[in-house]
Amino acid sequence: MEENIVLEKLGAFGLTRQEANIYLCLYQQGELNGYEVAKLTGISRSNVYSGLSVLTDKGAAYLIEGSSNKYMAVPIEEFCESKIRSLGTDKEYLIKNIPSARKREAGYITITGAQNIWNKIIHMIYEARMRIYFSASYEIIEKLQAEFCQVLETNIKLVIITDSGVGKAEAASDLLTDRTEHRSASLKENAVSELKKQMRGDSIIYVGNAKGNNVRLIIDSEYALTGEITGSRDDTCLYTGQRNFISIFKETLRNEIKLIQLQK
Repeated sequence: MEENIVLEKLGAFGLTRQEANIYLCLYQQGELNGYEVAKLTGISRSNVYSGLSVLTDKGAAYLIEGSSNKYMAVPIEEFCESKIRSLGTDKEYLIKNIPSARKREAGYITITGAQNIWNKIIHMIYEARMRIYFSASYEIIEKLQAEFCQVLETNIKLVIITDSGVGKAEAASDLLTDRTEHRSASLKENAVSELKKQMRGDSIIYVGNAKGNNVRLIIDSEYALTGEITGSRDDTCLYTGQRNFISIFKETLRNEIKLIQLQK
């Protein structure tokens, strides 16, 4: 199971399944020739030699010339960092040179899959320029703490509506676990308290009833996202820039805030 995950992650860095298998073999075994790789992986010799050539072109393997050419895997950190740098350069080029898109109001778009929803939430947070209204469970707020801390370093107004953390959304937690493993215990201890310390001006956190897996987000009164994130590929959220929907959505959040204030 763990090897399958490794192969899948290598695929995210541009390797096919077969190339990933060959890379993993080289990484584990050290310097090998094509015959040895074929014997260890069970992949045909012709496909191995083709794969080794491609891995060399992709910066994942080194060719060691000799009486019998051998190959060795590029260290995983070096390979990944090189790919990320290359993608960063390509990203900048595309942003500057891609043909202009016709400006149009976003309709009603369905985003499917927990990871895709999560990526959209983070992108929306970073895209905000004036205001962010976000309603979700304490568990999800905790996982977004780093992003919110960055927001609070700007002049963006941040309004969070959350719960006390009782009855956390464990399924969503499973999806987001990797994001917090590297953070310090003090940051994880109480995300709400930590965020409150950094809040200035109109930014505020309201703590109310349990949110479950529901997420609701509005940025700059222009775009909204609403739905559930449980960690499943079947999760769906609605994303839109329709003004009438956003107006009603904002009123719903205002009423939720008023209810919390009345219950104090």
